[in-house]
Amino acid sequence: MCGIAGIINKNFLYNSDLESLIRKMCASLMHRGPENSGFWIDNDRGVALGHQRLSILELSNAGNQPMQSFNSRFVISFNGEIYNHLEIRKKLESEITKGFKWVGLSDTETLLRAFEVWDVKKTLKICSGMFSIALWDKQKKKLTLARDRFGEKPLYFGWINEDFVFASEIKALKTYPNFNNQICKNALSDYLRFNYVPSPKSIYEKIYKLKPGTFIEFDESVDNFKKIKFNSFWSLENVIKDGQKNLMSETEMLNELEKRLSNSVKSQMLSDVPLGAFLSGGIDSSLIVSLMQQEKTTPIKTFTVGFEDSQFDESKYAKAISNHLGTDHSEIFVSDKESQDAISLLPEIYDEPFADSSQIPTYLICKAAKQEVTVALSGDGGDEIFGGYNRYTWCPRIWNKVTFLPYSLRIKFAKFTLTLSERSIDKILNRFVDRAGFKIHKISRALDDAESLEDFMTNMTTEWKHQKGLILNTSNNSYNYISLPEQRIKEANLNFEDSVSRMMYIDSVTYLQDDILCKLDRAAMSNSLETRVPFLDEKVVDFAWKMPMNTRIKGNIGKWPLRKILEKHVPEKLIDRPKAGFSIPIGCWLRGPLKDWAENLLSEKRLDQEGNFSSKIIRNTWNQHLSGSQDYSSRLWGILMFQAWYEKQKHLN
Repeated sequence: MCGIAGIINKNFLYNSDLESLIRKMCASLMHRGPENSGFWIDNDRGVALGHQRLSILELSNAGNQPMQSFNSRFVISFNGEIYNHLEIRKKLESEITKGFKWVGLSDTETLLRAFEVWDVKKTLKICSGMFSIALWDKQKKKLTLARDRFGEKPLYFGWINEDFVFASEIKALKTYPNFNNQICKNALSDYLRFNYVPSPKSIYEKIYKLKPGTFIEFDESVDNFKKIKFNSFWSLENVIKDGQKNLMSETEMLNELEKRLSNSVKSQMLSDVPLGAFLSGGIDSSLIVSLMQQEKTTPIKTFTVGFEDSQFDESKYAKAISNHLGTDHSEIFVSDKESQDAISLLPEIYDEPFADSSQIPTYLICKAAKQEVTVALSGDGGDEIFGGYNRYTWCPRIWNKVTFLPYSLRIKFAKFTLTLSERSIDKILNRFVDRAGFKIHKISRALDDAESLEDFMTNMTTEWKHQKGLILNTSNNSYNYISLPEQRIKEANLNFEDSVSRMMYIDSVTYLQDDILCKLDRAAMSNSLETRVPFLDEKVVDFAWKMPMNTRIKGNIGKWPLRKILEKHVPEKLIDRPKAGFSIPIGCWLRGPLKDWAENLLSEKRLDQEGNFSSKIIRNTWNQHLSGSQDYSSRLWGILMFQAWYEKQKHLN
């Protein structure tokens, strides 16, 4: 796991100082790879590649980067892991000419040799892993950038003035001379809807995220985003479109899925440094840990984080799973103060506004795990692939109950419900449903203006749905986030079994890559910890999308096949409980210990001076939250994380 950066200095303005430029970019990525810094520079072409190394495989200098190929044609700077690189080596050895010898055992060397023998697309298609790759072809004077299938590893690229730059994180780009890229208002609008900036945008104009499963080829003639040709080596659309539903029996399907998951876990346990896993006690992480422990004769190291507030503390469930499996378990208990203290670090860690509040416990567990291991496997991805989110089962049931009402009456009913305070609803219904007011308000806001089940499910993941007047100095306050996935559905001519499978696809190409995987990567790499996600192995994903939806979600039970496989390893009584997120009491904190911090960032004077948001709308939302009539913690967290990020940018400029 590493950090990469690079420059194509189009006008040769900084040729005499290319080395200091790339060194400065890489220095900002030291947390991603503290063990070695490497640079390759071609002053004649104005090209520089940089690399920060976190040694995982081949710990010797033979794994250092940037690395040049055997024939000296290619130079690579690579972040990630190729889990099947030993298999690729064997295949290459059957094809390469005599006289070639491997220098070391690194997957980087394997990649380079593959690029020599095969073309870029064939190499990427055969690779199983997570990666962002920069490959310079000295013969053709061409740069290739590539990113893994789901976007586990980040890769930003774009233009600063007329120079082309790329890096693992935006902070490296901001070290470049005369960085003056403005905030992208369309990206800001997207961010306020979903608390993250969806690909391919970044928060800055002319800086982009490379779409997962693609590679681009770049030379000096390309001077803007629209001229770049994007080449696909894998897409979820093709998996869904081309995959015929299998006709196996349920037993055969479960056996095949377990085989593929076991192979994925085994391949991702390849490491020359200490390795462990996160264990929350939920279905996904418990299954990954079970399959890991099955591969080892000694206890694997597992980690969980616990909280003072028992409502948000699930450490006891993880402990029970650990005891049953016999893992070497570490419980990290953090106080509310420790969690709150971590908030000041978030703008630096995430580089652009990012407001999934579970970023706090994710950071804390990564920090603790790094004390004992350098690699940790995670259970992320199971919800999107196997139907684990509550909304996949709740939304259809609720929708079926309200559709008998005409559209106009549904809207009136939703708006009326929102006039009732959450506290008043709680008084009536809390003995039947925990946090009844919050849940009913969330459902009512999602029903408001929903004309279809798809609208309703999308609205459930939306924060600032109606943004008119919220963002200042822009003509676009209503950018339709769903348009990009819908466009991809149309272009690929995809047909889904039902609205739930459609939403699972949309979540997989948006929320998974730009929220879940972003959160995990930045939290882990800020602590120099590598994380791996076995559920996102392409063979697992391919098979999952061949399974009929009624086997992934059976009745109202999500992730049914994962549950059945897990029951072979863990008693059902240890896992049979309602799904809970990796959440913290942000709403209560904003009314209590974080109130002064939030008040400072949301002051009317400050908002008016900065000129990004309507102070009237923000203050009204803040006051409603403080009064307890509404729980606006998620949408306020989005504003607060932007404000904290913006404050940091002002100090950097």
